[in-house]
Amino acid sequence: MLEVKTLDKPDERRDYPRGHLEAVHMTGLDFAVATFEPGWRWSESVAPIAGTDSCQIHHNGYVVSGRMHIRMDDGAESEVGPGDVFVCAPGHDAWVVGDEQCVVYDFAGSMAKEYAKKD
Repeated sequence: MLEVKTLDKPDERRDYPRGHLEAVHMTGLDFAVATFEPGWRWSESVAPIAGTDSCQIHHNGYVVSGRMHIRMDDGAESEVGPGDVFVCAPGHDAWVVGDEQCVVYDFAGSMAKEYAKKD
């Protein structure tokens, strides 16, 4: 089996305040490219769509550009930037740091399938 898709033609796009997500769905892989504009914060931009107090999506991410601060519900926090690979469990808030958009590739699957999806 061989399957190839291009990010130039994503299977779907989801817009949310101060950002958007483009997803491709393949056999065994759901891949997302998320773009977050300066001023984006999960608790303000996506929480109203998700209906939860914190993000409940698991992320396996790679930061292409920009910077993002992540704060876990237990108080642990970190900042990620270009070239960083990260794993983030459900239960967190996050926001763009600075005035550059942040672009993240997410390989975990649940972001491509569920993130900011309106019912």
